[in-house]
Amino acid sequence: MPKITLLLLLQAVAVLGSVSSASSKSSLGTFENPSAASRPRFRYWLPDAGVDAETVATNIKDSGAHGAGGVEFVPFYNYGGESGDPPPQADWVTNGFGTPAFRDVFRAALQAHKDSGLLMDFALGPNQGQGVPASSDDQGLQWDLVPYSEGLAANETFNERIPGWGSGELVAVVSAHVLSQANVSLPEVNSPFLTAQDGYLSVVIDEDSLTDITDQVSENGHLSLSFPALTEGVGYRIFAYYQKRTLNRNLEFTNNSTATIWDNGSYVVDHYSARGALTVIDFWKNHILVDGIKELLMEVGNCGWEDSMEIKSNTSWTPGLLEKFEQKQGYSLKRYLPVVNFGVLWPDNNVNIQQFQPGAVQSILNTLDSGAGYINDFRSVLEDGYREYLQTLVDWAHNELHLKHSAQVSYNLPMDMEVNIPFVDVPECESLQFGDNVDGYRQFSGPALLAGKKVISNEMGATLGAYGYALPTLLFSVGRAVVGGVNQLVLHGQSYTGDYPETTWPGYTAFSYSTTELYSNKQPSWDHGFSDVLNFLAKVQWTQRQGTPRVDVAIYNKVSATNSAFPSIYQSDDLVNEGWSWAYLSPHNFELREATVKNGVLGPDGPRFKALVVTRDSNMTLAGVQYLKAYAASGLPIVFSGGLPGVYAAANGSETATVKARLTQLSTSANVYTVRKGGIAEKLASIGLSPRIKVQTDGKWLTTWREDSSSGIDYALVFCDTNTSSGYITVTGPAKNKVPYYMNAWTGDQEPVFAYNVTDSGLVLPVSLKGNQTLIIAFSPHGPNKSGAPKVHAVEAPLSVIGSTFDQRRGWVAHVTSQITEARIHLSNGKSVELPQSENIAGVFNLTKWNLIAEHWEAPKDFYDANTIARKYNTTHELSTLVSWSTIPTLTNTSGLGYYSTSFQWPPAQRAGKGRLADGAYIVFPSILHAIQVSINGHRIPPLDYTDARADISQYLKKGKNEVLAVVPTTMWNYIRSILSTIRDQGHLPGLLTLGLSVPGILENGLVEEVSIIPYVNLPISQN
Repeated sequence: MPKITLLLLLQAVAVLGSVSSASSKSSLGTFENPSAASRPRFRYWLPDAGVDAETVATNIKDSGAHGAGGVEFVPFYNYGGESGDPPPQADWVTNGFGTPAFRDVFRAALQAHKDSGLLMDFALGPNQGQGVPASSDDQGLQWDLVPYSEGLAANETFNERIPGWGSGELVAVVSAHVLSQANVSLPEVNSPFLTAQDGYLSVVIDEDSLTDITDQVSENGHLSLSFPALTEGVGYRIFAYYQKRTLNRNLEFTNNSTATIWDNGSYVVDHYSARGALTVIDFWKNHILVDGIKELLMEVGNCGWEDSMEIKSNTSWTPGLLEKFEQKQGYSLKRYLPVVNFGVLWPDNNVNIQQFQPGAVQSILNTLDSGAGYINDFRSVLEDGYREYLQTLVDWAHNELHLKHSAQVSYNLPMDMEVNIPFVDVPECESLQFGDNVDGYRQFSGPALLAGKKVISNEMGATLGAYGYALPTLLFSVGRAVVGGVNQLVLHGQSYTGDYPETTWPGYTAFSYSTTELYSNKQPSWDHGFSDVLNFLAKVQWTQRQGTPRVDVAIYNKVSATNSAFPSIYQSDDLVNEGWSWAYLSPHNFELREATVKNGVLGPDGPRFKALVVTRDSNMTLAGVQYLKAYAASGLPIVFSGGLPGVYAAANGSETATVKARLTQLSTSANVYTVRKGGIAEKLASIGLSPRIKVQTDGKWLTTWREDSSSGIDYALVFCDTNTSSGYITVTGPAKNKVPYYMNAWTGDQEPVFAYNVTDSGLVLPVSLKGNQTLIIAFSPHGPNKSGAPKVHAVEAPLSVIGSTFDQRRGWVAHVTSQITEARIHLSNGKSVELPQSENIAGVFNLTKWNLIAEHWEAPKDFYDANTIARKYNTTHELSTLVSWSTIPTLTNTSGLGYYSTSFQWPPAQRAGKGRLADGAYIVFPSILHAIQVSINGHRIPPLDYTDARADISQYLKKGKNEVLAVVPTTMWNYIRSILSTIRDQGHLPGLLTLGLSVPGILENGLVEEVSIIPYVNLPISQN
């Protein structure tokens, strides 16, 4: 391909300047070149410690060279053994977590970060960081409360050993009168990731009959007990509870030896006490932070980290919980253990991965709340224990390593997630489990924002199906996360690119081809567009770290245990339609020192919530209503939506009446309003409040707002959710008197806004956005640079004005196309400028006669050579229309790079008898399926916005023939799909095939739809 090669050589490709190496870990760099601290990271899957350390270091340096700020270093070990044992050559004893071999590769990873000016997050244990190698009798391992029970008929005598005797340390034996019972069937679950039991026995128990009979059990477990005759009910039941270590492992593999702690793999630790954290800390101190590694980690480390808790039990438990419970709640938990083990609320094990394994017997009380109050009290104590665990790790990270601690706080466990989010340095959520749900993210970010957390992280981009994750899909997920409060992205994930035992090309694939994505140089986009995306994400993150985030409204949210699917809570559309932003707070968050009211806003040094909303279907606590009363008295508007809320159940039954009475009293107080469902926005407007960014659009726009008091600059981000739309945003408050300018996160350009209008209500700015496009606007006292702001601007520009430029010497130059629109531009100084006649401007034309050189990426001849990127060869195709490779028979199963070339004449051909003007032109690509890089006459143009791929190419044009080259990478899926049955992952077929998952179909690839050139003429606009 000589012509293509020549064009590429002429481009002087420099996709990314070196990542700004900050002198301080907290330095954010600049918008044009964010520092490593501001950039997205990769979750890097280390197969095990036996791999080539030099390759690991090369992978990390490569990630930095392409725009990442470092990696989240995850010793993966086949998902902790969940995906199967390793090949014998891997030897997970010798190459286990914390072994000398691990220290070598860990040191290499740290050194690579140091050499490249990057920062590294690191998992605290293998797989997801839930534990470390330890002795099986370590007191800091995970504990369980194991239930056993036996039913007895009326008048029956129990005279034998209690059920389950010998299975652990006896905690309690409880007897109860069963009023009724029924067998409940559970639905069949067709998922390789979830296990389901067939059903359970549900019993209704007389609360008064619950009796702690532990002291009646003999030393050998014998119990003699007679039950009286019944006047109602179906009999009695004896419950026995034992505490024991689960010996659950976050690294498990087949091994018959027990000579060292590494023979055991790695055990999950206790997450409900400091003791579990101390086991982790002791392991690091003794086995990893030696031989200079501690000092190197302190130099380039960022966060110690733990993933979402995918740990199983019968009942979440820790030794000493009974004592902690009685100390906090004022009564003994023992007689209520049947209820907290599996009661009216879903059981107290893992609410996600055990959602279909609740237990054998459900115990419901014959009370108004069916026993929910006791469960809530129990979970409150779990939250305290979990906070103790987190705080111990945070203190260690701060005091011993001078680093931070990050965790995917609480979710999957039976607790209110919002309670403990404020107690880690960098709380992390994820796109997979949150389902890209903005409202779910707002449930997570609210407590963090109120607590003043600078960074909210997200495990970004996991979904089913490897090697087929298109970058526009990633951008959609990112946009939703950012407007939900996220400002740190950890991309899921980066692959080790070297050889691994019994594994064919393309090499080690985390999750065995079932899960996205595998970023590396084996993806055609890696060197052809992916850096543009990483740099875009870095610039977005940079803006979302500036100053302090402001959020318009707080919504009260109290749950017993957070739903692991994170469904939307506020579902009316009144707030979003008007542009209001919101986040959720638990009443526990009101205890934070930041949760004060000043000048009528909640969190005056943080989000500055303008109002607090309580919906009818929420659950009010006694402490919550007391805080609301104090907030209203301090001037914060409180809005009850749809009526007064329900009451959060507590064991103290009298609390319910107290809460109801105080809610009724509060509802008639000053600054407190009750509105119909969906009437919040209307009420807020009626009391003189407005969102910081009002929106008027025919689509759906979601926003963020940040204020930097040190620079005086405010930052607005607008995300156009899903569909193309247009309308206006109105910026209220002091920013309306500042100078607006666009911050292009794709190119790094910062340019004044050409058209806007300042009215009594605010600064009104017309906006048109493509689906999933992100717009960033800054508002500065002095414009994009200190040389000054434009003296004049348009108040609104006709659609024929496709763009504009500005500099202090020449002023504004509007780019006017042939589109027929209004004939004048109206200016802020009261003057107007007449547009050129549209018939005198060259019209839009499409590019045709494309030549496609398809560079095929295929497996090397040695199928087990994973070091090779790909075996490559070219085919040539003449295209009359631009269509997906999937519709071209010879390219259907092809992956690789498409070199699309064509040409056009400039200036455009004149119409017969009449010349048509053109001073410049834009090129427009209507649809980007994955990535693209474009050159005009051998010059690489700046990165295109993949959601609105257009660029002014005037500076590259020449008279006569102009050549266009679009380099379009595909995903690797179509080719990998065609050879999937021949691929081997550690000696096995890909898990995508063996797990019974649906194999994705062929994906669209390449350049599609008509590419157009839009000529324009320059229209100078005087600054006088």
